[in-house]
Amino acid sequence: MKSKVKLVEGMQFIGYADSGHGVVMDASFDVGGEDTGSRPMELLLLGLGGCTGMDVVSILRKMKQDVERFEIEIEAERAKTYPKVYTKVHIIYKVWGNVSEEKLKKAIELSQETYCSASSMFKKTAEVTYEYKINKD
Repeated sequence: MKSKVKLVEGMQFIGYADSGHGVVMDASFDVGGEDTGSRPMELLLLGLGGCTGMDVVSILRKMKQDVERFEIEIEAERAKTYPKVYTKVHIIYKVWGNVSEEKLKKAIELSQETYCSASSMFKKTAEVTYEYKINKD
């Protein structure tokens, strides 16, 4: 896998990976940016959400669960000193539909313990915890 990150102007960068899709990154005004894109550290959390989310939805579908809607919220804390890595990450899985709690729990465990590369990387520096909520409405 390869990626390329290119300076556009100011502190704005556009990153491309093998898929060819561009991602805009920028800094906030207070550090010389124009706030035109996500911060790189935010993208790490988004990547984690996408990684584990795709795992869980795929596993639930294989288990013949009726997932009508699915969302993930991630709360994180960073170290106070540089390099300011993430030290705590809490993932909240939210599922709507006719989904078995037992099967949801199993899908999340499989993602967290076996499949999600992003979770495995985060666990090198952070305490990663999670919870889930099944919503019937």
